[in-house]
Amino acid sequence: EVQLEESGGGSVQSGGSLRLSCAASGYVVSSFCMAWFRQAPGKVREAVAAIIYIGGNKQWYADSVKGRFTISQENSNYTLFLQMNNLRREDTAVYYCAAGGYRCTTLPERDSVYNYWGQGTQVTVSS
Repeated sequence: EVQLEESGGGSVQSGGSLRLSCAASGYVVSSFCMAWFRQAPGKVREAVAAIIYIGGNKQWYADSVKGRFTISQENSNYTLFLQMNNLRREDTAVYYCAAGGYRCTTLPERDSVYNYWGQGTQVTVSS
């Protein structure tokens, strides 16, 4: 069992920055990936970024956030971060932290391969 709790969301103007955190506890070592997803009103949940532990902590990013968002992790306690720069209105969503089993190593963008989810934190970007 893995417990995840996000924090750091808020309201920011377009072009601004936010840093999300995800505190992980429980049997985190059983996970093969950790990732950030987001869901905007009326839209499906989409993957934003992931860290894949196999092969030297590879990182995966959605095309829409490449060059603006950075995923990282504090290895001592598995806290996951998402640094979001140059935010746009279309980044407005609830952001979720997730931990996945082996299948996430080849399908990091697919939400069905993640076993554990946090409750989410709201990010609102205004122009």
